[in-house]
Amino acid sequence: MKQDLFKKLQQITDQNIADIEDHKKSGNHAIGFYCLYAPTELAAAADAIPLPLCGTRQDPIEVAEQTLPRNLCPLIKSSFGFAAAGTCPFFSFSDMIVADTTCDGKKKMFEIMSDIKPVHVLQLPQQQNFDLFLDSWKNEIENLKTVIENMTGKKITNEKISGAIRLLNLERKAKKRLMDVTKAKPSPLTGMELLTILFKTGFFADKQKGIDLMNEIADVCNALADKGESPFHTNTPRILLTGVPTGVGSDKVVKILEESGANVVAFENCSGYKQAFQVDETKDPVLALAEQYLAIPCSVMSPNQGRFDLLEEMIREFSVDGVVDLTWQACHTYNVEAYKIQDFVNERFNLPYLHIETDYSESDTEQLRVRIEAFLEMI
Repeated sequence: MKQDLFKKLQQITDQNIADIEDHKKSGNHAIGFYCLYAPTELAAAADAIPLPLCGTRQDPIEVAEQTLPRNLCPLIKSSFGFAAAGTCPFFSFSDMIVADTTCDGKKKMFEIMSDIKPVHVLQLPQQQNFDLFLDSWKNEIENLKTVIENMTGKKITNEKISGAIRLLNLERKAKKRLMDVTKAKPSPLTGMELLTILFKTGFFADKQKGIDLMNEIADVCNALADKGESPFHTNTPRILLTGVPTGVGSDKVVKILEESGANVVAFENCSGYKQAFQVDETKDPVLALAEQYLAIPCSVMSPNQGRFDLLEEMIREFSVDGVVDLTWQACHTYNVEAYKIQDFVNERFNLPYLHIETDYSESDTEQLRVRIEAFLEMI
């Protein structure tokens, strides 16, 4: 049954490009988004498809390094390389790109990317003090709304934003429900399966298809958990992966952990549980978007108490046996924050902790395997 649903996931994935083409042929638009801080509801409110963009593979990095420094984070280089080489269909479909200032490398790269396609950069506050920064962040969202209105030629009313919030809240609710199936011990889903489902459904043009499929998979997995059916045992080490985002192509640490006998049951990152929030549907919609998106606990925020709060919740609820903290090379905020995360995991929970700094290449795979196997022996 689970395999049938993975076939269905692939069928919808294969159909997705045609769905986007049909949407655009009808006179509608697509808008590319690079970061979780960008409110995709504004695109949906203008009948545009909000598309995540490619940036999780090693292949385009060689092209990127013809322009960008080699000692830059692989996520930035991969994102730019896809755009420069024209090999990301979702970038090609996008009429404009919504970018962000979450790090110095990204914001300078976006200046260069704007030679390829129109880029609107959101100036993100670096602190979550609402008294000081909520108004300026709300202005950024209102400016983006105007830019999208001008680009699409469609008026974005509060009613349309509220409708988009309701739709994308349903999507985030389905994602959380899917991610929560791994709370079962043993989990009915591998970490690689969970990562693949979240990654592929994120690109779906038809949001309702993704919502329905994630709920269908969660139903099946919950039934398997009730019957005790799992690819793992009750004593399989349960790992929480925290840190930078991962996706298909930048998943080597997840693969090695599970090949070494562990189960990655939780992803505390912006491709995982940080997407589980809900936007308040009772408030002024632009204010509600500003409040909820500013509250995302990324390491670019200083201080970043929200990440520790989320880790505490997840370590307890997912019955975690160990924490692996992943940092892409040259990602300074996650790299520096790892010091406090290690103290938190060791002292608060007395759990084994492993910090890994790597890139998208396979050159250190066997070295990582040795470190990960030694880490798992501590559990």
